[in-house]
Amino acid sequence: MKHVLSLAALVAALAFSQAGAAPGDPAKPVYGAWGFDAVGMNDAIQPGDDFFRYANGGWYDHTAIPDDKSSYGVDYVISDEAEARVRGILEAAPDAANPDARKMHAAFLAFMDAPRAHALAAAPIGPDLDAIRAAKDRSDLAALMGHADSGFQPAIFRLGIGNDEKAPDRYAVEVVQGGLGLPDRDYYLTPAFAPKKAAYQAYVAQMLTLAGWDDPTANAAAVVDLETQIAQASWTRAERRDPDKTYNPMSPAELAQAIPGFDWTAYLNGASLGGVKRVIVRENTAFPKIAAIFAGAPLPALKAWAAFHVADSAAPVLDDRFDQARFAFRGQLLAGQKTEQLRWKRAVAFVNLGMGEAVGRVYVARYFPPEAKAKIDALVGELRAALGRRIDRLDWMSAETKAKAHAKLAQLNVKIGYPAKWRDYAALDVSEASAAGDARAFRAFEWNRQVKRLNDPVDRSEWAMTPQTVNAYYDATQNEIVFPAAILEPPYFDPAADAAANYGAIGAVIGHEMTHGFDDEGRKFDGSGMLTDWWTPADAARFVAAAKTLNTQFDSYTPFPDLHVKGDQTTGENIADLGGLLIALDAYHASLQGKPAPVIGGLTGDQRFFLAYAQSWRTKRRDDLMRQLLVSDVHSPEIYRVNGVVRNVDGWYDAFTVKPGAGLYLTPQERVRIW
Repeated sequence: MKHVLSLAALVAALAFSQAGAAPGDPAKPVYGAWGFDAVGMNDAIQPGDDFFRYANGGWYDHTAIPDDKSSYGVDYVISDEAEARVRGILEAAPDAANPDARKMHAAFLAFMDAPRAHALAAAPIGPDLDAIRAAKDRSDLAALMGHADSGFQPAIFRLGIGNDEKAPDRYAVEVVQGGLGLPDRDYYLTPAFAPKKAAYQAYVAQMLTLAGWDDPTANAAAVVDLETQIAQASWTRAERRDPDKTYNPMSPAELAQAIPGFDWTAYLNGASLGGVKRVIVRENTAFPKIAAIFAGAPLPALKAWAAFHVADSAAPVLDDRFDQARFAFRGQLLAGQKTEQLRWKRAVAFVNLGMGEAVGRVYVARYFPPEAKAKIDALVGELRAALGRRIDRLDWMSAETKAKAHAKLAQLNVKIGYPAKWRDYAALDVSEASAAGDARAFRAFEWNRQVKRLNDPVDRSEWAMTPQTVNAYYDATQNEIVFPAAILEPPYFDPAADAAANYGAIGAVIGHEMTHGFDDEGRKFDGSGMLTDWWTPADAARFVAAAKTLNTQFDSYTPFPDLHVKGDQTTGENIADLGGLLIALDAYHASLQGKPAPVIGGLTGDQRFFLAYAQSWRTKRRDDLMRQLLVSDVHSPEIYRVNGVVRNVDGWYDAFTVKPGAGLYLTPQERVRIW
């Protein structure tokens, strides 16, 4: 697995067209003199009281989330366009000379063949269920769990292969806690989610029934009881964010001694890792507890648990009985989505997941002009320089740590648009016969690819996202920021737009990803990607104190009376949002070269910058999904990624003349100043 600290905000400050909006409808953004949606604002709200609503209130109040989505906003519009483009690529008759094109097309057709899936019914998972039934003991089950990355089998411990944080030029096997079917441990342990937990038990029984498992009602109760015990032993999301605590290398012999009750030899052999000499254990104090739960659970309960997760995992590529049951629970009940996405949309996602770079190679040839890459490269250079200047001005950091921070910034690698080397899919075998068979082939191909290169040097040209993905990320072990092609086009970035809009939108995203190299996790890695402490103790203490103050601010935000934002869970993203906005503002000011910014539409340059930033976060979410994300996501809700950030930026107060008494006002002493 890649050590990716975050997936960046998907942003755009320019206007976009919204399907179904009638002329004059406030839900439809309207281009202004600088590419800004003035109709989508609500200027009855004071910017100092609720800047998110001031910039987005008109759009928010008049926009409906499409029935097939649980969220909607600017990024979803662009994702929909990318999705339609990929559909065109996959539906077209493949180039006979391109074997990847034939495979992509075949996998797409296989998923689209609903009658074939209906005829196969549960047959595609029959071998998995038979293997579970035939397991004589827990060692047999552990061996089956080793196949989790190459088939539909589940695992209470999940294996991955990624960069070794202490030796980032080599790969390492890592194992993390698993075993849960609900989005987070809180769903099992928090009274607010009790109805969802009860519905989950009914869903488990439903899937066991469809799978033909004995006594589904009693076994469903046993499954949920087992998972509740695992949840109690599991680390929280916040605890899992500390790379110092999650780096615990062990030999297989040490693993067996430290964590008894689970057959690690059978597990590793099942995953084709029998010869591995070293495994990095992540949640080390949770592992012995989870292994003890596994050792003490009745074998029939463990088998029922495995059978349910096989059916749940495979449901999207099985017949409609499985797929619709899964959607009713996971899409409707947990996320509030009203209708399932059309089959072609799910087919596009399926092929993107299994052959994403093969699709992306065609995508960039058609839709990503080379000049766009060059312009983003230049913008990244400006933001890198702005961050360097900010490091120089820090009054809380010593010269010694500043020098090392500059060294890390100088080593930051930037990837734009698409990989320099495309993935080789020659060993992948897919066909039109069965989407379930292709899903199994996709998983086996990827796992075998990673196992085969385990002893090779790390391939630093590799990407963790496809070019057609509307997103971005920072990877700590490679000290790199990555921006796929799909996020680097209008309306996300438009070289013809007002500079303030571009800096407030894509500029803030670039700054966000750079700041991840210096957030509470990223700061623990040096310029080479090695997990090491390069801070003086005094500087680290000052950083931690400032981050704690920011956490306290975000802890106070309550989207629901019974749930609040978790500051310690969202720390890294909050720091990156704040740092990214400040870096982008500095870069915008530097781009003016000492000249005053033009006034457009009665708005100053800084006002346009902050409004572009706020409108880039324009998103609506259904309540069920919002509740899920509050306990499972490292990002804060969008309204707080605007309001919770700008209130810590001096320039925002100056731009909108925000005075004491305003709802978002913080005294200069209360404003968090990190990067």
